[in-house]
Amino acid sequence: MSSQPFVHESAYVDDGVELGEGSKVWHFSHILSGCRIGRNCSIGQNVMIGPNVPVGDNCKIQNNVSLYKGVELEDGVFCGPSSVFTNVINPRAEVERKDEFRITRVRRGATIGANATIVCGNELGEYCLIAAGAVVTKSVPAFALMAGVPARRMGWVSRSGEILDEKLICPRTGERYEMVGDVLQLVETQP
Repeated sequence: MSSQPFVHESAYVDDGVELGEGSKVWHFSHILSGCRIGRNCSIGQNVMIGPNVPVGDNCKIQNNVSLYKGVELEDGVFCGPSSVFTNVINPRAEVERKDEFRITRVRRGATIGANATIVCGNELGEYCLIAAGAVVTKSVPAFALMAGVPARRMGWVSRSGEILDEKLICPRTGERYEMVGDVLQLVETQP
């Protein structure tokens, strides 16, 4: 059963935007041309996306978030209220830098907490969790729990967002993880 996307009457969706089935665009938001918004996404109030920004399926972008050109969200990404993305390392009002935009990839299932800042040119790994107010200045591994200014790894989280102890078993799902070098990997899923 498919459902048409919903766009609030106060929102703007430019020509040339692909808006997936079941997605909702709420009050005072603006999606610029060339964006692809996946299925079943929730675009909160006062959000700006684009131009040419891809957003995967099942993403939740909370109020007051701007996804500038160069940001790429895979499926299932959560952007908390007022989280911030940049796209230029050294901006100046009087210097044109549109040819210097850096790509910021946010991998599947990642969570970015409220008021966190993601400096451009980095990758956020699958299912990582960026704490509220953190400032990410380097790439983040999959499943990492990052907090602080600048953000540093405080631990590991499961796909369900639960903090993992030394046994590396998700307390919610029973999924098992293991360290392979410096990388945490899912090794056993529950049915």
